[in-house]
Amino acid sequence: MTSQSGYHSWRFRAEAPDRHIVFPDGCRDVLLIRGPDCSRRSAPRIRLTAFDLRPRPVVFAAGTEILGYRLRPGAALSPRLLAAIAAHPERAGSILAEEGGAWGERDDAILALTAPGATVRSVARTLGVSARTIERHFLAEGLPSPEYWRLLARARRAARRLAEPGALAEIAIECGFSDQAHMTRDCVRWFGIPPARLRRDAVSLALLAQPALGNWTGEQISTR
Repeated sequence: MTSQSGYHSWRFRAEAPDRHIVFPDGCRDVLLIRGPDCSRRSAPRIRLTAFDLRPRPVVFAAGTEILGYRLRPGAALSPRLLAAIAAHPERAGSILAEEGGAWGERDDAILALTAPGATVRSVARTLGVSARTIERHFLAEGLPSPEYWRLLARARRAARRLAEPGALAEIAIECGFSDQAHMTRDCVRWFGIPPARLRRDAVSLALLAQPALGNWTGEQISTR
């Protein structure tokens, strides 16, 4: 995965029929997809993914190629930009870098919700608004609720911690869960895998360590 301003790019090619699980990560991806029957000269199919609320299986035909641009957590993309990428797919990266949008209050709120121990009310106080105001803003922008970001960030923090030594019960407390059973329920909810099995799954741990909600590079927060 390659880091650029406002996004991380990645490539995938299915050498044989393949199946993957996509984990919720708080990000949307712009996908440029070429099926096995597409020539290099043909235009790729453009897709903007949704925010995943649970693990999602994806099946690929042999020869499928994808160039992906992972947008920062919570970022949206206007129909105008999608149309520009569809018209000039070879310029997708530069279009996103030039017009992907500046850091704003929505980003401040999402980043604050990823902090250990954060609550919607505490974040609202920090940003000088009410919890209801944050909820309304998220709804108006087509985003999942504030609790989505807080709970997903906590689960992803636990998944990254599982790659390190430590008893599961201790990791659960460190990451803000009430106990090990609480962490297990959340790991199964978000990733479909209990912690004891997840920490033995090197492929899944590597996917969960990629830049996304909670470990996006270049994050910032205002001091308003």
